[in-house]
Amino acid sequence: MPDTLIAKVLRGASGGGPVEPGDIVVCDVEMTVLLDLQFGHDRLGDVVAVHDPDKIAVVMDHAVPAPSIRDAESGRRARAFAAAHGISRFFDIGNHGIVHQVIAEQGLARPGTVLACTDSHTCAAGAFGAAARGLGPAEVLQIVCTGRTWHQVPPTYRYELTGAKHPWVNGKDVFLHVAGAYGEATGHALEFGGPGLATVPMSDRRTIATQGAEVGADFTIFPADRICLDHLSATAPEATPLEPDEGAAYAAVRTVDLDQVSPMVALPGTVIGNAGPVGDVAGTKVDQAFIGSCANGQLTDLETAARVLKGHRVASGTRLIVTPASQRIYAQASRLGYLADLVEAGATVTNPTCGACFGYHMGVLAAGEVCITASTRNFKGRMGSPDAEVYMASPATVAVSAIRGVISDVRELDGVPA
Repeated sequence: MPDTLIAKVLRGASGGGPVEPGDIVVCDVEMTVLLDLQFGHDRLGDVVAVHDPDKIAVVMDHAVPAPSIRDAESGRRARAFAAAHGISRFFDIGNHGIVHQVIAEQGLARPGTVLACTDSHTCAAGAFGAAARGLGPAEVLQIVCTGRTWHQVPPTYRYELTGAKHPWVNGKDVFLHVAGAYGEATGHALEFGGPGLATVPMSDRRTIATQGAEVGADFTIFPADRICLDHLSATAPEATPLEPDEGAAYAAVRTVDLDQVSPMVALPGTVIGNAGPVGDVAGTKVDQAFIGSCANGQLTDLETAARVLKGHRVASGTRLIVTPASQRIYAQASRLGYLADLVEAGATVTNPTCGACFGYHMGVLAAGEVCITASTRNFKGRMGSPDAEVYMASPATVAVSAIRGVISDVRELDGVPA
């Protein structure tokens, strides 16, 4: 039968036999990525031999530089593990970044392959046509030792993109439009395509793919078209095109007219059925604004924030925290002057880390505070106190809200070029 994108990848990784939704397939895993937090216990230290050190990467990202003695011990164990097993893809302090950004920069996710990691936003790699999802620590441990895992082939929701997005509309807005209009996708894959996809750059595709976890999708996946292959040409020149088969069967096909997508905001608690145009909540006072994470800490996101903030100041009583997604992005943004523009506007730029996004360090919220964030999640207690409120939006919306001290529409800010 004709394959959807996710069925095609899982079929290839499991030996090439026909698959259909509901089938359980055992797959070869091309890349397994381990995080610093996984080394907070000794189970990985008990590994006698790994399946293939060239198919393993270790990334220091969640708690770096170590904010506690416990995290320092995790770092020590990670370094010992990488040395003991000859893992060359070890991204330590100074060469680190948020794991999904590092995966993208290093070409670790390639079309038609399976990638494994414990982080729930591993679906980010689906922007490159990879089958990737967050798995439990025990499952990842056995993949390290065997090089294989199993997946159940999910039914797929197909999003047919048409039109072209407004210059101020980010992948975050596209995702929030989908989440608000169509709700949860538990037990399904999300597949994006259509003629409008040609207007969506890789940075936006990565944002959309990353956020798929927030509606419960098993996988979020994009085709490996010319835009994707050009992006991979330096790090994975062997990558080949990947498209769904004509006539593939979908659980639903939904059309998204990009011309009609406006800047969006998700209200606190969830994104599922809980997002609407920024005008719905305009004027809401914010104590903290955050730009960063695996979803929106990319170079394009920092450029957008700097463009909005240049010549303006962060409002009195509002904090703006910006976290580049990797050391590479930090350096590029510095050379291009984005960091200077951000700092001169009153932002605080932090070390690349997951930090504030998961409420661990570098910007934890106090009770009663309101935050607007271009990170990955907005559920109760995610970024600090359970009595704080977290709204989710694009970097442009977050930046203009920081300037005004209230949630605002970037299209209404004078002097900001589109």
